[in-house]
Amino acid sequence: MLWTIIVTLVAGTVVGLLGKAVAPGDRDNIPLWLTILCGIGGCLLGSYLYAAIFDCSDMDNCTKGVDWWRHVWQVGVAALLVVAAATLTGRSRARR
Repeated sequence: MLWTIIVTLVAGTVVGLLGKAVAPGDRDNIPLWLTILCGIGGCLLGSYLYAAIFDCSDMDNCTKGVDWWRHVWQVGVAALLVVAAATLTGRSRARR
């Protein structure tokens, strides 16, 4: 149980930061904890969408070996979540 929590936090951090790097624009000024939540959401939603669209019978792995396309989907979904979070909680620009 503890190991699952640790792996989820590490994967969420990595995928969230990659999603933040891939996200377009310069309005991604969200805090780190929200980036990690977007990464965890990207991992879960990206894996689910990938398995549903490509008809994988098990959510573990659709290929023999490392499933790189699943990770691409995870980062893409995390980037969308980062953009959504930045839009919803974005700080206003500095006044001139």
